Amino acid sequence: QVQVVESGGGLVQTGGSLKVSCQASGRTFSQLAMGWFRQAPGKEREFVAAISRNGGSTAYGDSVNGRFTISRDNAVNMMYLQMNSMKSDDTAVYYCAVKWTLNSSAYNTRGDYHYWGPGTQVTVSS
Repeated sequence: QVQVVESGGGLVQTGGSLKVSCQASGRTFSQLAMGWFRQAPGKEREFVAAISRNGGSTAYGDSVNGRFTISRDNAVNMMYLQMNSMKSDDTAVYYCAVKWTLNSSAYNTRGDYHYWGPGTQVTVSS
């Protein structure tokens, strides 16, 4: 089993920045591909960003490409999402997703992931 927990959500103004973090434990961290998804009220959960287990590959959703950056530090078992130039449409619950794999791919589909965190609320206000 893998335990996943997000942190760092909160309230930010339009145009501002916020960094959320994800910690995963229970398996060797460098064998975990990871991603971020988000879900706003009344909407489907959508792909935000993904990173391969060694950090060599990343992928982004169209709505965040160029504004958000995903990264990871395997030495401390942490993965991050830096969000800049935030908009009201970024308001959502952000979920960290984890997939155990020996491949060096970044996965952008919900069904690829085996484990999920409880989510952290991010609210962008004007």
